[in-house]
Amino acid sequence: MSVDLDTVRHIAKLARLRVEPAQAEALVGELNNILAWVEQLGELNTDGVPPMTSVVERGLPLREDAVTDGGDAAAVLQNAPETAQGFYVVPKVVE
Repeated sequence: MSVDLDTVRHIAKLARLRVEPAQAEALVGELNNILAWVEQLGELNTDGVPPMTSVVERGLPLREDAVTDGGDAAAVLQNAPETAQGFYVVPKVVE
């Protein structure tokens, strides 16, 4: 797969980026290099390689799944700029 100048302009329009003509010419080469590298990765044999979420092998920290009262509501609300009846007061955002 390769990218031409029209494709770069289209991508820039979709991303709402202003790209000067000189920059667009440079982006054609850069995007083609990136796509070539991705195609090169696709040639690797990954059979038997488990999917991973990180390059560091570690498990997720687990905690006991227990229902609590959430702690002290007064302590949580003391940092709020404004409260009413035990809740945060926020500005109206929908008219």
